[in-house]
Amino acid sequence: MRSAPTSHPPARRLWDISPPVHAGAPVFPGDTAYQQQWVASIGPGCPVNVSAITLSPHIGAHADAPLHYDPEGAPIGLVDLDAYLGRCRVVHAIGCGPLVKAEHLAHALGEDLPPRVLVRTYAAMPQDRFDDDLPSFDATLVELLADRGVLLVGIDSASVDPATSKELPSHQVLRRRGIRVLENLVLDAVPEGDYELIALPLKLVTADASPVRAVLREL
Repeated sequence: MRSAPTSHPPARRLWDISPPVHAGAPVFPGDTAYQQQWVASIGPGCPVNVSAITLSPHIGAHADAPLHYDPEGAPIGLVDLDAYLGRCRVVHAIGCGPLVKAEHLAHALGEDLPPRVLVRTYAAMPQDRFDDDLPSFDATLVELLADRGVLLVGIDSASVDPATSKELPSHQVLRRRGIRVLENLVLDAVPEGDYELIALPLKLVTADASPVRAVLREL
């Protein structure tokens, strides 16, 4: 007897929310840009291409470690992975100004708020230059999200604090409340709503951050 054909559920759509990483990728002023050198090339006597790369762990989409803003904090390779994988909500606050405040997200912070919140601030996230006037989070917003049980916040700019800040108030809330953070996400094509986030950092056991290949998958 011929068996019935096996049906497979349709694949869930993926959104790649990571900017490209290359020699021209912007980094924070004074940070280490991407460099790549070839140490082996395919040819007579060599069957492979092999390169060496130098880069800041804060380039492209990345996860800050507590060590980045806390001298006693954990390096990224020792941080639990739970926060970087699971249900999240993308919220738009496009053109909100220099600071994202609670009022800009109020329309999307219902009682069913997932434990991960990603905020889109740009109509088109700049991928070819560093934005000295980057939008960031008001520290009171981070406190509010922590009170709501949020474990991870993300933003489509290079920092959750203003580029010129020396006190880093939002980073200090992350430190006190044990919240994880993703920066430099590309949310240009992502509608508001809930998704599955997958953005695992590398197991860099002494590093202050790690690049991630951040993606969203429809639920």
